[in-house]
Amino acid sequence: MLVRLYEIPDLSGTTEKMETIGVRVRRPNVWEKPLLLDWVKAHFSLSWALECETAFAVRPPSCFIAMKDDVLIGFACYDCTRLNFFGPTGVADYAQGKGVGTMLLLSCLHAMKDGGYAYAIIGGVGPAGFYARAVGAMAIEGSSPGIYDFGLIDKKHLPKP
Repeated sequence: MLVRLYEIPDLSGTTEKMETIGVRVRRPNVWEKPLLLDWVKAHFSLSWALECETAFAVRPPSCFIAMKDDVLIGFACYDCTRLNFFGPTGVADYAQGKGVGTMLLLSCLHAMKDGGYAYAIIGGVGPAGFYARAVGAMAIEGSSPGIYDFGLIDKKHLPKP
């Protein structure tokens, strides 16, 4: 999906909502990297953890985390899968539906906008309706599986399951 960064919603309303429910969204500290990667691997997948690790190759890290009562409840990354890509992102099951995912998404998109991007790409889209409602994301025709295909790895050389 494609997002016009020059038309994304302001952060203020979402920030206020997060404050009322006790959620803080911020960039992780470098010493939190192992904890974040372990959490992403445990709650989502190894491949997402590997993508998330890339966020720590730059300063500040190209990711945000959501915390409630000093407990990690969500994360979102950008410029990890590819430059100008949003994702991966995820929120713990019990914390979904409260606006945490929206706050993480907007935090990343505003950082991308501040970094000079005019558009962002959301690759490997799961909840397309969410992205369309939250930031006006539009489908990019013919882009699936796109970069998420095997790329340089020839499928016939992969081990049989």
